[in-house]
Amino acid sequence: MIVREQQADRLRKWRLILGGGAADGIGGSCLSDRDLAMDGALAALYGEDHLDGSEDRKGGLGSSSPKVARWLGDIRTFFPTSVVRIMQQDALERLNLQRMLLEPEMLEAIEPDVHLVSNLLSLSGIMPSKTKETARLVVRRVVEELQRKLENPTRQAILGSLNRATRNRRPRHHEIDWHRTIRANLKNYQPKYRTIIPETRIGYGRKRSSLRDIILCVDQSGSMATSVVYAGIFSAVLATLPAVKTSMVVFDTAVVDLTELLQDPVEVLFGTQLGGGTDINQAIAYCQSLIRQPHETILVLISDLYEGGNNQEMLKRMAALVASGVQVIALLALNDDGAPSYDHNNTAAIASFGVPSFACTPDLFPDLMAAAINRQDIQQWAATK
Repeated sequence: MIVREQQADRLRKWRLILGGGAADGIGGSCLSDRDLAMDGALAALYGEDHLDGSEDRKGGLGSSSPKVARWLGDIRTFFPTSVVRIMQQDALERLNLQRMLLEPEMLEAIEPDVHLVSNLLSLSGIMPSKTKETARLVVRRVVEELQRKLENPTRQAILGSLNRATRNRRPRHHEIDWHRTIRANLKNYQPKYRTIIPETRIGYGRKRSSLRDIILCVDQSGSMATSVVYAGIFSAVLATLPAVKTSMVVFDTAVVDLTELLQDPVEVLFGTQLGGGTDINQAIAYCQSLIRQPHETILVLISDLYEGGNNQEMLKRMAALVASGVQVIALLALNDDGAPSYDHNNTAAIASFGVPSFACTPDLFPDLMAAAINRQDIQQWAATK
């Protein structure tokens, strides 16, 4: 009995994997009503009946918004969130269903994730105003979820690094960190006098309006879409730290400074315009104008380094920034999407200036910024991750 049940379950799974048609003879009779509904949701995307209603495909959901919205609801019922996100992305890529992002009822049915946000941002310029408001709600849901996940690690890593970076061993009286000084001198306790001799004094260091200036310069070309989303969220988190001065600059063939919007990461993201060309040289020139303390400035260029502008001039500017004392880091991607495509020649060229280049996942970005603040060897840091 148990063996027959196991065999029926295997047939059922193979039938769902292979779809209908000839596969009905494999295990079609094993499907329950729920299985048939699940099979229909899968067939709408991966089988003969597709969602886009093209003439060379039969049946499907056509261009009916309610039908697509119901399909989105169905897949959320039948599959876990991770699978739903994959199916949504497949629907966008396989069937060119960008129009489904232009209807509020569809947006409300979609399981939000970073890829969906990047799709919404790329279409924001053509959305009707009513739909754009719904899109903002979807984007805000993703942003708030990511902020909850990323904010505390970022704050802890960076503030801890700033504290370490600003301590000194010859502090003035008003700069002494008494808690650390006492701990460091417990070995010098004098029982006779019931006191500690502070042989080693540890201080916070000289106070300044900001201890580091951080500039995130972000390529907003289409290939960098998810990197733009993460960069916007991290910039907003960094902007809440009074010990650092954070600027965010985005670029394609034009340059836009979004620093004034950093109090609201959703506004930052809708201030981007995904797609278009790339002029890294122009963006670097603008960032140069923001630098007031070269030796206290960290410039993070988030780009695949495919330059559409003046490539030689861009490399000269990068070399000049490094020579002036700016700590420059090139992130070829800031996402979880795997190995990025990038310009190998430019990567090798800026490496010769001492600029490390690598992809970074969002969970490692706080540690990267902490390492940069501590002036660690970033290339060596990256090699250990």
